[in-house]
Amino acid sequence: MLSERKYYKWLIVAVLWGVALLNYLDRQMLSTMKPAIQIDIPELHSAENFGILMAIFLWIYGLMSPISGVIADKMNRKWLIVVSLFVWSLVTYLMGFTTSFYELKWLRGIMGVSEAVYIPAALSLIADYHSAKTRSLAVGIHMTGLYLGQALGGFGATIAKQYSWHYAFHYFGIIGIAYALVLIVFLREKRITQSSDKSANDNQNTFGGILSLFRNQSFWVILLYFAIPSLPGWATKNWLPTLFSQSLHIDMSVAGPVATITIAASSFIGVISGGLISDKWAQKNNKARIYTSAIGVFLTVPAIILLGFGNTTFELVLAAVLFGVGFGMFDANNMPILCQFVPAKHRATAYGLMNMTGVFSGAIITNLLGKSTDAGHLGRDFGFMAGIVFLVLIIQLRFLKPKIEGV
Repeated sequence: MLSERKYYKWLIVAVLWGVALLNYLDRQMLSTMKPAIQIDIPELHSAENFGILMAIFLWIYGLMSPISGVIADKMNRKWLIVVSLFVWSLVTYLMGFTTSFYELKWLRGIMGVSEAVYIPAALSLIADYHSAKTRSLAVGIHMTGLYLGQALGGFGATIAKQYSWHYAFHYFGIIGIAYALVLIVFLREKRITQSSDKSANDNQNTFGGILSLFRNQSFWVILLYFAIPSLPGWATKNWLPTLFSQSLHIDMSVAGPVATITIAASSFIGVISGGLISDKWAQKNNKARIYTSAIGVFLTVPAIILLGFGNTTFELVLAAVLFGVGFGMFDANNMPILCQFVPAKHRATAYGLMNMTGVFSGAIITNLLGKSTDAGHLGRDFGFMAGIVFLVLIIQLRFLKPKIEGV
């Protein structure tokens, strides 16, 4: 069988890499096509309204994340991923037909539901296929798909300017629907069983996994550590093109690709280097994944300050590179760190809860920065996030103490 081949664990990463790319591309396009869409939908002239539109996705995505995690721990993850991709791709296609702000809000909400299913299922599946020796690198490679999707989403404005924003949504929606058929052929489920675990009876209770997680003090620290860096993380995803455009006084069709490609390329370096360093270091030190992640988060602190207060191309590009490398190292190690504290049967649920806290943080900051943009304070308010990120970094280093490397 294909799933029994030695290389299949990497084929899983390769196949899901394509899904990850589409996951971020489809959601990111809207942020760079705002100038084109607002010609037909005038409500988007208000940055606050645009922030609301982006935040609706995040709130629904966040609410669905723990539910999606529970479902992924109970059901076949292959079919969850296939259906998730098909639905959000169909939504992307339909967004090309929208004529009102109201229709966009509904479709963004549906996209939030369908995309929320993917990440907990995909990352827990990768973690089950990869042992501690390759887990961070596997997760990191998968994350590069998200970053490339974010970068390609930056070309939404370019495509909209050359053709139309309707065409951009139609084109990428069709690609996603077709790729769902590829998953049916190549994707296989796999479960790690840990019969010796004392909480084995949790599987009899739909929410037993959530209850056991909430009794785990280390998981609360992980939740906080995941949520706080998500503030600048989501702010960068949703507002960096606008920040580049305003600070450098350039058109969004140029600012979008420059901002997103810079972040994506540097994040690629971060996740690969962070994965390689963490996997090798973890063979000698149980806290290696925590330390590697901490190095990455530390790099984002000066980056956030520069993004907020820089006003030259050099300063903003340097900040974006630092942020991308640091956040990539952070991203590559979140699931592997989780695996050191949470048994395999609850990892999708755990990551769903983490995703919820991170996304809610993102929804709050996206909405606030929308108001900040209208008031002309986007850069200043962006830079203020550095302090709270540094504080949670200290908390993570002080309180997370894994005893053994997770299975």
